[in-house]
Amino acid sequence: MSRFAPRSSYAALAVIAGALALMANLACAQVRAAGLPDFTELYEKQGPTVVSIDVTQKIKRSAQNLPDLPEDDPFYEFFKRFGPQLRRGPEQEFSQAAGSGFIIGSDGYIVTNAHVVDGADEVKVTLTDKREYTAKVIGADKRSDIALIKIDATGLPKVSIGDPDKLKVGEWVVAIGKPFGLENTMTAGIVSAKGRDLPQENLVPFIQTDVAINPGNSGGPLFNMKGEVIGVNSLIFSRTGGFMGLAFAIPIDVAMNTASQLKDKGRVTRGRIGVGIQEVTKDVAESLNLKQASGALVGSVEKGGPADKAGIETGDVIAKVDGRDVHSSADLPRIISAVRPGTKITISVLRRNVPKDFVVTVSELKDDSDAPEKRSGGPSPKDKAKPNRMGLVLQDLTDDQKKELGIKNGVGVDSLAGDVRANVQPGDVILAVISHGTPSEAKSAAQLNDLFAKLDKTAPVTLQLKRGDNQFFATLRPRAPDSE
Repeated sequence: MSRFAPRSSYAALAVIAGALALMANLACAQVRAAGLPDFTELYEKQGPTVVSIDVTQKIKRSAQNLPDLPEDDPFYEFFKRFGPQLRRGPEQEFSQAAGSGFIIGSDGYIVTNAHVVDGADEVKVTLTDKREYTAKVIGADKRSDIALIKIDATGLPKVSIGDPDKLKVGEWVVAIGKPFGLENTMTAGIVSAKGRDLPQENLVPFIQTDVAINPGNSGGPLFNMKGEVIGVNSLIFSRTGGFMGLAFAIPIDVAMNTASQLKDKGRVTRGRIGVGIQEVTKDVAESLNLKQASGALVGSVEKGGPADKAGIETGDVIAKVDGRDVHSSADLPRIISAVRPGTKITISVLRRNVPKDFVVTVSELKDDSDAPEKRSGGPSPKDKAKPNRMGLVLQDLTDDQKKELGIKNGVGVDSLAGDVRANVQPGDVILAVISHGTPSEAKSAAQLNDLFAKLDKTAPVTLQLKRGDNQFFATLRPRAPDSE
């Protein structure tokens, strides 16, 4: 028998090998197509809805800028060569900045960031077809960082508005804007997280993405793959001033609500109910005997405020507002602030684990910040005692101290052990102790020390505290025996 196969067999094998290679290439192409979305159609359709914004601001001369010197002054040439390089007018200098925006109305209404047009003397808008307009600032809201501007034009292409609530973490999103002055630049990434709280701002549930956002992208739209705007690119986290993978966008529902109010009345009103709230942690939920760690714990109620008038009390856990779940303490300010002042809402609470409903008339949140926290009427120093099981050294209050604090009963915190990690400070006053959902009014140091001694070794305890004019809750567990 021949050791060699006939030539026809080689031909057949070659055909089979070619077919397998073709199938492999097709499979790879399908995988690439499925894994990497095509943004070309989105860019072609939505690109014209995005605008470039150039802002000019007049700057008064100061000692830090080029001084007013006659040309024959010996220092004139020095400052001319080495002084600040600003474009000068006859009486003032000019600062220029750039940003992005998007058209929400075919009649010329455009949304951008408030910080883009802040302090602007002139705002110029450039469309993708190179038409230029001078825009009027209708209004700006620094709290949400949203501004509404308008150009004198009609028949403009406008964006489609999406639903941020339907947005999922991991979903592809794209941004179009003017980073570093480069008009109509598209960048892509995914949604990294939703409902982010950022320092200094608790009313905006930011969308976090890894889309490349740089200076000049501010105010531009964040699109989903349907070509709908679901956010307004607002800020980045950066140690260098450039993109580092952390970008944040204002949800479009927040932006459109702000823009609508700016259009109608030139300013934004927000609701408030007059409560101080805290997070319901696992330990707090256990001490209050709650089934789950969710909701907003009412730490204080403003006397005569909307919540107080409705009957809401300190220690209540707000679970719903008009049927909308309050999952965490961060949810409540966002929900309430979006309610128009004067509106009646139903707030559902758990009071000692019993559900109750209250009808609250929302009042207006003022822009002015509250007065600084005051510390007064705290206990006076005495001989140091041994910390109790909770790591607290307690002392009784005098009648004069109680009168000054405006309380009937309470026990002062004189000091605490170094291993106490709860939000308790010397000078705080304990008003009540809650364990297994049962509150006990604080009447004396001996009473509380005895109560703490009888608690389960691992049971968390929630203290209702008064610090200055504020009331709040702090939860802690008994200290380990070797630390007592």
